[in-house]
Amino acid sequence: MKVTDHIKKANGKTLFSFEIIPPKKGKSIQELYSNIDPLMEFKPPFIDVTTSREEFIYIEKEGLFDRKITRMRPGTLGICAAIKHKYNVDTVPHVLCGGFTKEETEYLLVDCHYLGINNVMALRGDAMKGEQYFKATKGGHSFATELVAQIQDLNCGNYLHDGVTVDDKSDFCIGVAGYPEKHMEAPSLNTDLMRLKEKVDAGADYVVTQMFFDNKKYFEFVEAAKNIGINVPIIPGIKPLAVKRHLQLLPQVFKIDIPENLIQAIDSCKDNKAVRQVGIEFAIEQSKELLAAGVPVLHYYSMGKSSNIQQIASAIF
Repeated sequence: MKVTDHIKKANGKTLFSFEIIPPKKGKSIQELYSNIDPLMEFKPPFIDVTTSREEFIYIEKEGLFDRKITRMRPGTLGICAAIKHKYNVDTVPHVLCGGFTKEETEYLLVDCHYLGINNVMALRGDAMKGEQYFKATKGGHSFATELVAQIQDLNCGNYLHDGVTVDDKSDFCIGVAGYPEKHMEAPSLNTDLMRLKEKVDAGADYVVTQMFFDNKKYFEFVEAAKNIGINVPIIPGIKPLAVKRHLQLLPQVFKIDIPENLIQAIDSCKDNKAVRQVGIEFAIEQSKELLAAGVPVLHYYSMGKSSNIQQIASAIF
C-alpha cells in the first residue's frame, strides 16, 4: 500500500514509522532484524531503508595505494524485499541521484515494481566522502526534482529510451525530503521552499523532514509550505540524541539548531548513558506536542538501533 493511502486509511490518527540503514558488507542481517523486532509492536505501516552512495577506498599494492570505488552498505533493495516478506510491512527504499546513472535508476525502479514495492524516497544524496560539494554522476541526475520526474515518467509508462511497449505501468508513491531549517546549500528558507514545491509539482506525493529539535520550526515550515501551494502530507522526522558529541556533530553536518534547554541538559550529563536518557525524554515531549497537533506520521531516525526508539514509542503509541 502507498504511504499516502496508509495516511488516508488512518483517518486522522498519527502513525508510527522509522528508518533503518543497511548493515555493512560482511555483517549479518540478523542484527538488523533484532533491532526491528521490538518496534513491530507499534504496527509501523512502512519502514524506510536508506541507500549509501559509493566511496573511495585505498588498497595497498606493491608499496603503492590504488584508489577504488566501492559501496560499504549495499543491499537496500534486498533488505526492503526481506523486511516486506518477514514482517508483512511496506518498505520504502531510498533512491539517490548521487552514484547512479539514469539507466541504473530505471533498472532499480523496475526491480521495485516486480517486487511489489510501490513507495520510494527520491533524494539527491550527499557529496562523496572527502568531497566538499555534490557532483552529479556522469549520466545521472543533478537534482532530486529530476529524479522525481523520471519516476513519474515511469508511472506514465515512459521509459528512458523509445521502443518499449507498456502493458503494465508502475504506480510509485514518491516521497521527498523537506528542511524546516533549510538545506545547508540553499541561500534562504524561501528559496528552499520553492525547490520543494518544484519537487511536488514534478510528482512528489509526500514530504519527510530532516531531523529538527524545535517543533515551532516544523509548524512554521508546514504553514509556509501550504502558503505557496504545497498540499501533500509533511511528515516530521525525529532523532533522539544519544551521545554527547551529537551536540557538535549534528549542527555541523546538518546545519540545524539545538535548543538551549537541551544543550544544557546534555552538558550536565556525566556520561553517554545519561545523555541517552535525556535524548529519550526530550523526544517523548517533542513527539507528544506533534501528536497533539495531529501530524500524519511520527517518523524516527533509528540509525539501526531500536532501544531508545522503543522507549519513545511506548510513551506515545
